[in-house]
Amino acid sequence: MLKALRSISLISACILSMTAHAGVVMGGTRVIFDEGKKEASLSVTNQEKNIPYLIESWISNFDQNNHGKVPFIVTPPLFRLDAGKENILRITYLGMPLPEDRESVFWLNVKSIAPLPRDKNNELQVNIKSEFKLFYRPKGLAGKPSEAWQQLTFRHEGNQLIAHNPTPYFVSFYSLDVAHHAVKDPGMIAPFADRHWTVTDSGAVTWSAINDYGGVTEQRTR
Repeated sequence: MLKALRSISLISACILSMTAHAGVVMGGTRVIFDEGKKEASLSVTNQEKNIPYLIESWISNFDQNNHGKVPFIVTPPLFRLDAGKENILRITYLGMPLPEDRESVFWLNVKSIAPLPRDKNNELQVNIKSEFKLFYRPKGLAGKPSEAWQQLTFRHEGNQLIAHNPTPYFVSFYSLDVAHHAVKDPGMIAPFADRHWTVTDSGAVTWSAINDYGGVTEQRTR
């Protein structure tokens, strides 16, 4: 009986989780912080008609193993967002040294917390945390960020597909196919770096990327 009650509670919490996820909408999928800017911003909107949310936000290192201090802060770090209202997250650079010859990347974390109904005290409270890429872009980088994805090169070595990014910009893949077979979760390739995937096929490589605005580029085959 106790296990059944726990299961019902967990299911109810998951429903609450999905509702919270649907209610809070961000104004983008990534943030570009250009060197010299005072701040970068991202809107947060509560699309619910009756439910307020508590919004918590912070910046973390992209590498989970990097426990060093993060050179950005986000304000307000914690606030109530009433139904039908919008607020702005403002990201400020603290001036700590970052590479000047390439982009750097961090996570903007946003957690939305919905209130539990007063008669549901025995249910689990579930928070929804979303992560958005924050790119720091120094001045004077070579080339155009909108064209970086087209500069990628690919080669096969055994069962490895190896991509090389010769640009100072991060490239986030939207799709990556080898001989018309999709590579699952292709991820992102860093500036001046290689990335490897284990594949079962060799042949033409077709890919598309996500641009600064969260849109998808056209496909290119090489």
